[in-house]
Amino acid sequence: MTWQPGLRAAVVLTVALVTVVTTVAMALTTYHLQESTTRDRFAASARAGFDSDVQQAHQFLVRSAEFDTHVSGVAEYMSARLGLTWALVNLTPTSGPVSTARDGAYVPVAGTAPGPIPVSTVDEALARRVPSYEIDTPNGRQLAIVGEVEPGLLLAEFYSTRGIDDELATLRSRLAVVAVLISLLGGALGVLAARGVQRRVRTAALAARRLGGGDLTTRLPVRGRDELADLADSFNAMAHRLGESIEQLRQKDQQQRRFVADVAHDLRTPVASMIAAADGLHSPEAADRARSAELLGAQARRLSALVEDLLEMSRFDAGAAEFRPEVVDLAALAADAVELSAPGADLPVRHLGDPVVVGDPRRLHTVVRNLVSNAVRHGAFPITVTVDGTDPARVRVVVADSGPGLPAELAPHVFDRFVRGDHARSQTGGSGLGLAIARENTRLHGGRLEVAHDGGAVFTLTVPRGEVG
Repeated sequence: MTWQPGLRAAVVLTVALVTVVTTVAMALTTYHLQESTTRDRFAASARAGFDSDVQQAHQFLVRSAEFDTHVSGVAEYMSARLGLTWALVNLTPTSGPVSTARDGAYVPVAGTAPGPIPVSTVDEALARRVPSYEIDTPNGRQLAIVGEVEPGLLLAEFYSTRGIDDELATLRSRLAVVAVLISLLGGALGVLAARGVQRRVRTAALAARRLGGGDLTTRLPVRGRDELADLADSFNAMAHRLGESIEQLRQKDQQQRRFVADVAHDLRTPVASMIAAADGLHSPEAADRARSAELLGAQARRLSALVEDLLEMSRFDAGAAEFRPEVVDLAALAADAVELSAPGADLPVRHLGDPVVVGDPRRLHTVVRNLVSNAVRHGAFPITVTVDGTDPARVRVVVADSGPGLPAELAPHVFDRFVRGDHARSQTGGSGLGLAIARENTRLHGGRLEVAHDGGAVFTLTVPRGEVG
């Protein structure tokens, strides 16, 4: 079974691993740079000392004529260089004893060298180069530098690297200690970081459980601008939308319950009247039968209108309402709606500017006719109908009456379904769906329907012009 670390362990391991790898890489890089610099500096210093000895040995030979051979003269000079390991290799018979080659190396003829000098190194020195190499001796590692003092006479000096080796060893130890301390510090910081991340994740998980348990007011605190802050912000937005959706569902449920109750109530009255009228048709009196027939016809028409309104609302709810736009003259449409709603009444239609819009004439006619009918039934004359087309982007139809207006408690809900005032409830003609249908028709046009009180009820229909061809 593969081990899967938790969030806290994963964060700690990641931070610790990154810290260790970075620290080790930095320590190694620092050490190699320092080692290269130190060894180069040591080699340069040794080479400078060697060049000085070569020049001084040559000058010593020139000034001193008491030596039989160059070998003895250089050996005399080098013997005075206390604390320095050296060797002479002579390949010229006239300069003194000649070095012999054995096993790929020349045996020195004088000096304190720890061993023979490689032939390859001697060949490089004879080629006017000053070669160097490192050898291991019982006294530690040494740097050897070889060069000519006189033609065929070569000097080799050996410089101990123990000092720089000890210095580099100390540097390695210090870098190792620093690396361990930084790794431990990185691990501690990883634990702290993991604890902070884990705490915020646990808070988010708890909030999700509370939200899933039905607490729609649950929100996460948003701190900073990191990914967890984005998560908290997205969670809060989701919770807000979820709360709104559930609240809408609750409202829809309440609306549907009220809808069923209101439909049952509104259907009961005409059905009861129709039953009574049908029973009256069996009366032997002709006057009673005529009155029953008239009542039956009126209730049947009322029932038919209610059914049509219910079917229209169901189309809106299902999103199946048809919208057939065309060019409409709202002034002419309003005049026709007034004639149908209040035949013979002195109710002129005033219009200003251009009243032409693009919309569905049947639905716009329904809206205006409903507003005028409400003003006639529930308001009082004088009633004014104004079509205002002075705005280049939209046209307004204002229907104002001189009645008592809307009660303060009714105004916010006047466009809801089956909402009727006390005066409307006392009449038998209304279903309480007219203004709700008018609002839905207005929404189809991208407009708005508003109500206000200014010496009576004032309904305002605002419709965007659309693209008039």
